[in-house]
Formats: sequence, structure tokens, C-alpha cells
Amino acid sequence: MFDENRFLTITPLGGLGEIGMNCMEVSSQDGSILIDCGLMFPENYHLGIDVVIPRFDHIISKKDQLKAIILTHGHEDHIGALPWLVKYVNVPIYGSKFTLALVEHKLRERGLLDKVTLIPVKPGKTLKVAGLKIHFFPVCHSIIDGLALGIDSPVGKIIHTGDFKIDKDPLIENWGTDLKQFKRFAGKEGVRLLMSDSTNIEQEGWSINERKIVETFRSIFKEAKGRIIVTLFSSHIQRIQEVLDCAKEFGRKVGVSGRSLGVNIEIAKNLGYLNVSEGDLFIDLNEMPVLPDDKVVFIVTGSQGEPMSALSRIVRGGHKQLSVHQGDTVLLSSRMIPGNVEAVTRMVDNLYRLGAEVCYDKMHSIHASGHAYKEELKAMLLATRPKTFIPVHGEYRHLVKHSRLAVECGVTPERAIILEDGQPITLLPVGIRFEEPVAVDSILVDGKGVGDVGTSVLRDRQILGDEGMLIAVLVIDEVTWNILYGPAVFSRGFVFEEHFDYLLEDAKCLILDVFENDPHASVDKLQDKIRSSLRRFFKKILERDPIIVPVIATV
Repeated sequence: MFDENRFLTITPLGGLGEIGMNCMEVSSQDGSILIDCGLMFPENYHLGIDVVIPRFDHIISKKDQLKAIILTHGHEDHIGALPWLVKYVNVPIYGSKFTLALVEHKLRERGLLDKVTLIPVKPGKTLKVAGLKIHFFPVCHSIIDGLALGIDSPVGKIIHTGDFKIDKDPLIENWGTDLKQFKRFAGKEGVRLLMSDSTNIEQEGWSINERKIVETFRSIFKEAKGRIIVTLFSSHIQRIQEVLDCAKEFGRKVGVSGRSLGVNIEIAKNLGYLNVSEGDLFIDLNEMPVLPDDKVVFIVTGSQGEPMSALSRIVRGGHKQLSVHQGDTVLLSSRMIPGNVEAVTRMVDNLYRLGAEVCYDKMHSIHASGHAYKEELKAMLLATRPKTFIPVHGEYRHLVKHSRLAVECGVTPERAIILEDGQPITLLPVGIRFEEPVAVDSILVDGKGVGDVGTSVLRDRQILGDEGMLIAVLVIDEVTWNILYGPAVFSRGFVFEEHFDYLLEDAKCLILDVFENDPHASVDKLQDKIRSSLRRFFKKILERDPIIVPVIATV
């Protein structure tokens, strides 16, 4: 017999089977914690959508049980959805110093800072909450202050790696991924459960060391005859430090363009994470002094070809202070996110048209992934020796391949478990139980609208983008039911009215036919018949299916 009150339930609300939106509930008999609360950036088919966030109904429905939110690091896919959750729950948020500084700025901008308490944690310290004892381990990632979690739970030891890589010679002292710490926590028996980052399971070997990036940067800075423009992820403080160090070494002043970049640099400077020894290293772009091209370097946003980013505006000629000079060297020091490849490629082509030389990941070692490659993931498995393994943070194929690696490392096949969002699993003192799924369909955020855009709206937007819209207007006397105005037909994104005026005239005739064939029909019925008639007409004549909007007014 075992104590039925001893259990641990893992409920993934995002981040499993996808890249982004990382969010996981961990519950015991004494309450629950939430590990991370991230967003996902929209795909190409998310027309007009700003961000995608997890559905929080499951958390809000039992918010009294939620005791804390624990953040592993400060990337948007781990903290970005907090503004939508803290409106409904009032619990402390724990994270490293830099992570909480990013959260503080995010919540202050939205007027939500008074809704939460931010409590910093450090590696080596422990936190007791919801019947759990949580240990914090430093991990190397593409953002500073990343943490993994070691959890003493009622059913055994649990490890959540967060996002990590194993850099054997990290640039930041005492903030690498130290497998010895994980091994000590696991003990002789190994951990009951390991949940590990799966993003780079398809990459063989070991990830590139960050010191290799420094060597490449120094080589490029040494050879560059003109200005240098560097674009990178705005949260990659370590990479920014590398650019600053090279600028100082080769006698270049540094200009920064991009709001998020400026904010993150200021936060890192205030916390002592950026070492800027000379007060005059930075230059103000609004009062930029006249300097030779070989004496300046610019750090700008736009690594993913975002239309309103600094680099995109520079390329288009829409930046107030900066333009591309013949002989400039542009460094794209980040990976291309799959959905952005086309935009980045187009931007690279345009930079070459303007006379710049472009260095990017396929040509030069100017970016190192922050996610562990296959051999590093194997090393984590061997160090922790889990009885049960759940791969996290990855698309479905990543989860499958990571689970296979776990089996190769000694996990029994039935204990290498692939979960997807919304599938809870409970660890018991002896055995595992799968729970009923919870609703986790993601929420689309469009401006101030949260969840008011769904599949049908996206489908209409797709049709509008592909086929356009036709508006048919008719004004009817409500007493005599005679036509007072119209029918008038307007095309938007469908056809050039001056080139296809004969088709629009035919459409007007069809509207009159509908009206005359059923003169006593209600407004709603007339609108439906006009819509159907015009759709059939344009499908037959043009093989197009625009959105038809009949507008009938009675006066």
C-alpha cells in the first residue's frame, strides 16, 4: 500500500510539440507551481495576429491552488505571456535577477507591476513552495542568468533543465552548465523524472563554443575597412558584450538602434552584466559625430527581417539616422527562425544591392545556438540517470527523437514518455497515471483583442488576401419596398473596377434579378440570395471566390 496523497501531476500547457509558448503546471497535494509562462510568435497563416499565448482556463479555474510562478530564463517564449496571466492570479514570481528585470519592464509598461511580487533567486539556494523543495542550477544558454530546476517532490527527485547547452569553456565564469551539480542532485539512484530541452536533438555532436564566435568577430573587425553593422537577438547580452569588446579593441565607437535593444542594454548595464569601462564608448545616433567609417560599429535590431526593425528600415532607406554605405560589413549574428527565412533572405539580397558585404551563419561562425546538441543531451541523460523521461521544448519529431535517445541511455521504453500540450501525467509513489486531457487550444492576440480572433476570422482574412472583397449596396423604401438607391457594387482587392466595369454591371443586374424574383423577401433573405448569386457568378466567370458583403438598408 502507498499513501494516495503523495503524488505529482505534470500538466503541459504549451511548448510540447511546438517551439514557443512554454508553460507547465506542476501540482502536489499542497498546491501547484507554474514553470514559465511564454508566448509564441505568429506563423505566416496567422494574418494580422501579434502573438499567440497559452489558454489559461485550467490555471484560472483553480487559481487558489497556484502558489508561485517559477521562470527558467528571460526569453519571450518563457516569460512573454505573463501580462495576460497576472491579471487573474496574484502569486509571487521567482526568477534570476536579469530575468525578473525583463519581467519588471514588461509589466511596468502595461501598468501591471503592482499586481505581482517579484522575488529573485540564485543558484545554490532553495525555495520551499507547494510541498516542493526547489533547487536552482545555473545553465548556459543564449541569454544570461538561465536556470534549471531540481525539485524534491513527494514522489522523488525531478529535474527540469529549462533551455540549456553544455559549454565546456563558458565566457561567463560560474554560469556554465555544470553536470556535476546535476549528478550530485540525482544521487546514486538517479532522478525519478527528467524533463529536458529537445530543440537541437537533430544536431549531431556538440554545439559551437561561444569563444569561437569571439574569434570570428575579432577576425571580421580586423579586416573590415568600412562601418560594421551587427544585428542579433536583443536579449543576447553576452553577444552584445563581445561586440563591445571588439569595438574597444579596434578603436570603434558604438551606436545602438532598436527600442528593445536599448532597453535590454540599459537593464544589463544597471545590473552589472555589461562591462563598459569607457563612458564614451557609445554614441548618440541623434547627435552622431562625424567619424570615419572604419571607426564606428552599429548594433541594431532586425535579425529576423522584421518589417519595422532598425535594419529593415535602414535597408529601405526609412531610418532617420542610418543608411547603408558602400563597403559596409553587416553581421547577422543569430539563427534564422524557420518562418522568417524568406524575409531574411530578401533582406540579405537588398544589402548586397546597396553595396554591403553580409556575414551570416551559413558562411561564418558568427552564431552559436543556445540549445544543446545531441551529445550534450546524452551527457545530461547520463549524468541524471532518470527512471522516467519526458522530452520538452520541441516540435513533435524532436520529442520522438529525444525519447529514443533516452532509451539508448538506459531509460526503459515504456518510461520514455512523449506528452503533448494538455495531457497531464501523475507520478505516484509506485507507477504513473495518465489524467484526463485539459483544454489548451492557444489564444490569438490581435491588438487589444484577446481570443476574439479564431479560425473563421483567419479564414476570412486569408480569403480577403487571396481573393479580395466585393460590397453590394442597396437602399429600399421600407413602406413601398421600392429601390431608392443602387444597386451599387464596390471592389476591394478583387478586380480593377475600370478594367472589369462590365462584370460589375452584370453583378448589378444579378442583384436586381434577385430582388425582382422575390420582392417580398426579408432583408436577411435578400442578403443571403445576393451573396449566393454573386459567388456563383464570379466562380463561373473568373474562377474566383471573393468575400461578398451585401449591405441592404431600409429607410
